[in-house]
Amino acid sequence: MTELEKLITEAFENRELLNEKIYKEAVKETIDLLDKGKVRVAEKISRGNWKVNEWVKKAILLYFAITKMHTYKVVVAKDDEVTHLFEYFDKIPLKKNYKEAQVRVVPPATVRYGAFVEKGAVLMPCYINIGAYVGSGTMVDTWATVGSCAQVGRNCHIAGGVGIGGVLEPPNARPVIIEDNCFIGSRCIIVEGAIVEEGAVLGANVTITGSTRIIDTQTGEIYRGRVPAYSVVIPGTYKKEFPSGEYYVSCALIIGKRTEKTDKKVELNDILREFNIEF
Repeated sequence: MTELEKLITEAFENRELLNEKIYKEAVKETIDLLDKGKVRVAEKISRGNWKVNEWVKKAILLYFAITKMHTYKVVVAKDDEVTHLFEYFDKIPLKKNYKEAQVRVVPPATVRYGAFVEKGAVLMPCYINIGAYVGSGTMVDTWATVGSCAQVGRNCHIAGGVGIGGVLEPPNARPVIIEDNCFIGSRCIIVEGAIVEEGAVLGANVTITGSTRIIDTQTGEIYRGRVPAYSVVIPGTYKKEFPSGEYYVSCALIIGKRTEKTDKKVELNDILREFNIEF
């Protein structure tokens, strides 16, 4: 890995080096390791604390530089008879070999090569971009998107229509991170490198950006870019003064907490009922 990192860093600083085979192969090898889950764009140090592997993000950017546009044809066949044909024109092929990976994929779910989906995950018709990571036991529901380099933990539920943003540049920018055992309700938007810590529950339509006010309704404490572990969150607004008057601005409200010691699935159902949360 040290040698790969060295080659990628050198090539990123001097793109002329990509004309040499050793550098081009280093880029390809890194993307292959990403695809197999052997390297990650970001690694967890502790809850809410992640290290960004800049060189891996640089490799993704270089991969776009060294690959050419191709026509990709996806054939759908039943009993050896072609029933559908999908055509794509892009630089990056689609992921394959889901059976061997033991990942359930419901058509027309799409995962780009260079993303990793761990054994036991379930993908409804969704989209997962290059550099992303989806953990075991997680369901990515219909029309949800997991953007480039986003990291989704284990045993999460990413509900229908959720938009998890992608972050490629600058290379040192933290990607969006959803830690283990989280529930992200329908049509939530999480972008700009925000972190949703372990066990958090986001009700439908919550938007979290790097600057969104996340207000704890019990203590008044305000967080930005980070949803604390085991928080139960709903959309809200707060009043803000502008030159032309006062207006209501979107925020997120922490209205309760899950308990670490209790069974997550049972408590999640109880919490959704107790706080009348739409999901």
